[in-house]
Amino acid sequence: MKANSPRSPLPPDATGRLARRKDHHIDICLDEDVGSGLSTGFGGYSIEYDALPEVDLDAVDLSITLLGRSLRAPILIGAMTGGTERAATLNRTLARAAARTGVGMALGSQRAMLVDPTLTRTFAVRDSAPELPLLIGNIGAVQLNYGVGANELRLALEAIGADAVNLHLNALQEAIQPEGDTRFSGLFARMAEVIPELGVPVLAKEVGSGISRRAAEKLAKLPLAGVESAGVGGTSWAKVESFRAAKDSVRAEVGRRLAGFGVPTAESIRCCREAFGDRIVVGSGGLRTGYDVALALALGADVAALAQPLLEAAEHGEEACVHALETLIHELRVVCFCAGAANLSELRNVRLLHTGDPRGR
Repeated sequence: MKANSPRSPLPPDATGRLARRKDHHIDICLDEDVGSGLSTGFGGYSIEYDALPEVDLDAVDLSITLLGRSLRAPILIGAMTGGTERAATLNRTLARAAARTGVGMALGSQRAMLVDPTLTRTFAVRDSAPELPLLIGNIGAVQLNYGVGANELRLALEAIGADAVNLHLNALQEAIQPEGDTRFSGLFARMAEVIPELGVPVLAKEVGSGISRRAAEKLAKLPLAGVESAGVGGTSWAKVESFRAAKDSVRAEVGRRLAGFGVPTAESIRCCREAFGDRIVVGSGGLRTGYDVALALALGADVAALAQPLLEAAEHGEEACVHALETLIHELRVVCFCAGAANLSELRNVRLLHTGDPRGR
């Protein structure tokens, strides 16, 4: 661990509790039905197929420059985990796969290493994946209201060599989580104060309930590099936390009832693009395939993030994760080819057909 690793402003006895929570989250996401029960909204759209595409498949260019880093394709491994030995193994596997396929990676919340700096190694993936083109750190924005300051965050990001950071917003999850942090009052002003001091580009992201038009317009007033939609349609963290709450408790019941509360991914992407103009929009929330990635881009995202399918692949090892990423990349290439789009700019301008029922995906 680097000498300048951050000191914790939080009680050291929280380390064990956080570790158990992180591993429990992984188990629940892999073993339980944690879907929102609602669709992403992608079912309402279809990319127009062109039987005479006038482009060669091998000539389709999927490359993108994001946050000053060159990626082979507009794909990020979405934020997942960190803080335990199991999480460290998964993060290293994901990072090596990302490096081999030329895509970026976002880490799970780094709060654990603020509680216990020895856990920095569970997030420090560049040692095992030095060619990783883009690494995005992560901390819950609400932690700014619980004593975490710009200096602690800056040191945490430096300790892992992060190129940027996600400030995640998870009000619904925190409200259901047994240990939830729910002091969100004044958070906008605190974010406005801290963001310019972090020394790297900052994005705001939801965790599965989506960014609405109202939220996007508020966030666009902050000095953010961009935003990540993380809309309804994929993993519901309210539902995840319902599995962790005491069985038949009020929290568990409410978590199940509100599993689909939020903004579907398709709508969230559109809201984020409209509010953020030329700044970065990451499309995420229930994306599972290369076609989903293509739809996210056509709806206005610059890049797409996927988590659950890559977590499942990483459980089977690096080669399985590489295979999953290569499949996504090739599927996206084929969709571009069949839409007559030689590059991502052309893909964003293809015609989206309205198919009627948005609940189909």
